[in-house]
Amino acid sequence: QAGVSRSVAVVTAYLMKTEGLRCEDAYAAVRAAKPDAEVNPGFQGQLKLYEAMGCAVDTSSVLYKRYRLQMLTERYPELQDLPREVFAVDPTSICQTPITEVLYRCRKCSRRALFRGSSILSHMEGSGPTAFARKRITDSAQLYGDGREKCTSYFTEPVQWMEPALLGVLEGQLLCPKCMSKLGSFSWRGEQCSCGRWVTPAFQIHKSRVDEVRTLPVGNFQAAKT
Repeated sequence: QAGVSRSVAVVTAYLMKTEGLRCEDAYAAVRAAKPDAEVNPGFQGQLKLYEAMGCAVDTSSVLYKRYRLQMLTERYPELQDLPREVFAVDPTSICQTPITEVLYRCRKCSRRALFRGSSILSHMEGSGPTAFARKRITDSAQLYGDGREKCTSYFTEPVQWMEPALLGVLEGQLLCPKCMSKLGSFSWRGEQCSCGRWVTPAFQIHKSRVDEVRTLPVGNFQAAKT
């Protein structure tokens, strides 16, 4: 009706898709034709996400999954009745793992599959503990000084078996649904990775608590390699 924000965002996205323009250039072209155009910050963020995904809505993209999780705490402040599509399918409910997919199992009970490689939400390496005033890691040797890998945890999308622990609370522990050993922690407000990056929201599984299993083809059979 007003032709200021929503419709402008749609036209900007259309120009990005059809003309191959960058977000800023497409938006500038619309504003040149309609000076009172003013896309709100939320739509601006979506346009930048759209550009980062190659002007396509890719629901499997790590960027898309992160954006969707970040929006949850705004739309569901009580963290109840979350949409089912937010949770990755429990690997135990799928009969067969694709050959190219890496599976992660609980190290303690050895058998319980926890998540697939496609559920890992990778992040850029952080700048270290000085970037954060809250929950910061104060000993820089923990980050870089002893030769260990900088990211000691996997940050994943929430998986179906996590749902009972996540609903209605802001943070807590993540336990193996079979043996109840501690795997990591979660926080809708975010947690800091050992590399220094702050991840929001965070569903963190310590690498030391899981085994990586790859399925290798052997003739007409499949063999699991840990």
